[in-house]
Amino acid sequence: MEFVRLDGERLTLVFALEMGGTADLAYLGPRLPGSEDLASLAAASARGRHESQPDMPPRPGLLPERKLGWSGTPAAALRRGDARVETDLRMTGWDVQAGALAVRFADRLAGVEATVSWRIGAGDVLRCGLALGNRGDAPLEIERCAALALPVPARFTGLTSFSGRWAAEMQEHRRPITPDGFARASASGKPGFAGAGWVLLHAGEEVLAAHLAWSGDQWLTLEPDSQGAADGRAVLMMGAGCDPGEVVLAAGESHASPEAVFTLAPDRSALAQAFHAHVRGAVLPARATWSPRKVHLNSWEALGFNLSEPALIALADDAASLGIERFVLDDGWFGGRRDDTTSLGDWTVSPQVVPNGLTPLIDRVHALGMDFGLWVEPEMVSPDSDLYRAHPDWCLHTPGRERPTMRGQLALDMARDDVRDYLFERLDALLRDHAIAYLKWDHNRDLFPSAPGQTRGFYALLDALRAAHPHVEIESCSSGGGRIDFGVLTRTHRVWPSDNNDAIERLRIIPAWSQFLPLEVLGSHVGPSPNPITGRRMSMDFRAKVAVFGHMGVEADPARMTEKERDCLAAHIAIYKQWRGVLHEGRLHRLAHPDPNVTGMMVSHADKALALVAQTAFSPVFDAAPVRLAGLDPQARYRVTLAEPWPPRAKHYLAGADQWRTGLTLSGAALMGHGLALPLTHPETAWIIALEKIA
Repeated sequence: MEFVRLDGERLTLVFALEMGGTADLAYLGPRLPGSEDLASLAAASARGRHESQPDMPPRPGLLPERKLGWSGTPAAALRRGDARVETDLRMTGWDVQAGALAVRFADRLAGVEATVSWRIGAGDVLRCGLALGNRGDAPLEIERCAALALPVPARFTGLTSFSGRWAAEMQEHRRPITPDGFARASASGKPGFAGAGWVLLHAGEEVLAAHLAWSGDQWLTLEPDSQGAADGRAVLMMGAGCDPGEVVLAAGESHASPEAVFTLAPDRSALAQAFHAHVRGAVLPARATWSPRKVHLNSWEALGFNLSEPALIALADDAASLGIERFVLDDGWFGGRRDDTTSLGDWTVSPQVVPNGLTPLIDRVHALGMDFGLWVEPEMVSPDSDLYRAHPDWCLHTPGRERPTMRGQLALDMARDDVRDYLFERLDALLRDHAIAYLKWDHNRDLFPSAPGQTRGFYALLDALRAAHPHVEIESCSSGGGRIDFGVLTRTHRVWPSDNNDAIERLRIIPAWSQFLPLEVLGSHVGPSPNPITGRRMSMDFRAKVAVFGHMGVEADPARMTEKERDCLAAHIAIYKQWRGVLHEGRLHRLAHPDPNVTGMMVSHADKALALVAQTAFSPVFDAAPVRLAGLDPQARYRVTLAEPWPPRAKHYLAGADQWRTGLTLSGAALMGHGLALPLTHPETAWIIALEKIA
């Protein structure tokens, strides 16, 4: 037995490697001293055999198999023809480089090779994958390939999973890890609203989180060792879904899984910071070169399908007057698209909407100091479209069967070269012929009937467009948050967390997504009041303050706002511009409060910090507990102000208003230990707290 360790900044992993045997994770936890005796560490965790166990107790390790009596799900499920391949993969060697380990396995009788790869990077996030090779003579079909098989330390006894639906994404569900385990899978051709690719495990405040970086169907299992067949640890596995016949390897061919990621942190704020460092450093395309995140105005809630050149110019004029920096023309600009029943696939500018084409509108937008963005939904086709009439075989379908629609549309078969070639030609022409800085890329339909190759086809089209137009920013939207993952974020610059702009709903949705994603990629828009989805009426002050914490935008018609509302919105856009460097580069902290209806988020960067504290219900007490901040230097002194405008009702209960304007000077220790007493009695009250270190 030999031992290998990987070290991050605050994390150590120790692997136990046995030639001709298995590879196991002997330690996962806080960073160990360099002098740690790894053999003694493994011995301290060893288990003696007990009753009702095989004579040689199995260890599922990094590549679980059914051999030797382990009864859990194997990491790989393989088939040759009609016969399932039962593997006995034995370790043949390993390679260690700085922060990376690759372990090789082979089953020569079955003609199968496997390589498990783990590497540690920014944020102490582990990036894991499994590659399978066919070394036999007959084709080898892969039915399951786990990107991650993680032996979970037994101290983790709790689980948080995520569920959701349209307009109500990322709902957290915490439960104990029970002997029957946990399983999850998506079946709509994308991750979906149910959060199939995200999971948290808990050991007190300590938290472990994992994610599969894949934009298609996926599965996740957590299997405790309830029968005592192994060593008492649960095994967490996740991988991409495989349709029958989707991955078949000829002799000599190999297949690599998508990447899975996980990390360990002392609390959920530290976990968010770890994932944000990973996303900024290893996922987002050329993140270090991005310019400040521009404030958007999207035309949808303002105009819907009632588009015309005069209406769009008037909306652009209003947008510019508020300080908006990007004007986005949403659905309805192309073909015969006057409602949602027609023309998807016909990506030509409609003369009914803009008789002079897009160029005069774009020129006006540019003259107002904004850049121009456009909505597209390339992977879909309307039965009532020129594209479908010309190529009815291009959609996902089963020959001879009905072609059921969803939202009145069908899905194109992205595995086909001719489909991707057509879409590239149309989108490339739009981007070559017009000064378009941004695409809102939507995907509003589940993929059925299922067909292999859809996710890889989508990636191939995106990659080709990005190579041809590297300066165009792309947003991933899928009826809101139906396709958000690290795989799509390697190719895009922003995601749409939900179609629901209700500020109260966003106070749950944004903190949930920001557990994994930094604020600069989370579209956060001021919606209309009443909200078109929930019907709630909310003040502009509350809506705008909530929208500051993300990539800010507006999804409402300024012409329908009062002057007071427009002034309030413009003031908050100015706050966002002043502080976006902190919000989009800093460290996110979750602020705890005794009132469960109070949400607190804070971002610190260099010598500045900005916090949002929002009350969504009617407080049971007049004087809410002070808000305690986080992430500050206890010995430093900070100037603390409340960004104006203040919430109209709550400001009357604020003591010492002039002091809050000029600034209170407090130590980091006082701000974190004692906190700030703010009026948080009334529902839909929000405050923005600004801090600057002065000593």
